[in-house]
Amino acid sequence: MKFLLLTILTFINVYAIAEPSETVRELQTEWAEIKYRVPEKEQEQLLAKLTEKTSELVENNPEDIDLLIWEGIIRATYSGAKGGLGALGEVKKARYSFEKAIKINPEAMGGSAYTSLGSLYYQVPSWPIGFGSSKKAKKMLEKGLELNPDGIDSNYFYGDYLLSEGKYDLALISLEKALKASPRSGRQLADEGRRQEIQQAIEKIRDRKK
Repeated sequence: MKFLLLTILTFINVYAIAEPSETVRELQTEWAEIKYRVPEKEQEQLLAKLTEKTSELVENNPEDIDLLIWEGIIRATYSGAKGGLGALGEVKKARYSFEKAIKINPEAMGGSAYTSLGSLYYQVPSWPIGFGSSKKAKKMLEKGLELNPDGIDSNYFYGDYLLSEGKYDLALISLEKALKASPRSGRQLADEGRRQEIQQAIEKIRDRKK
């Protein structure tokens, strides 16, 4: 089954966004190092430790909504590395973090909680195994795009969702737009990794349209 596959990132909003704290920047860097430089078979243990670390930071800094969102991102990534039915518990906790962040400030981090939650909905199995829902995924991803129309991740995940729905032409439009997104300050490794994933998705579409 397909869980969130180590791919959720934060976004640049078109609106004014406060710079993330140094703690959040460190988490972003550590996450990207694990995701894009560590062999997949070695990622689970490292992500388990990073998840525990992030949860402690959230507990000690309840006012930092960026930390709350990144707790969900990292926990969802960990679930992807873990895989199987045992990962469902982590996915549900990630969903809770995103839902809580949306209630507190839906525009935080350029609406990244919406896009992250939407990514869960289309990649997690549906009932009775999980809580996946194409309808909810579309709603969340479109809200994320509304808040961050030019972001690399908001466009990538919407494109990947459309690809999963077999809407290849529309998916290609979103993916190509994602490739044109402006670089993110301090996120070079994450941007490089994301662009590779976008290119892979585009190649998949081209193969299926042959």
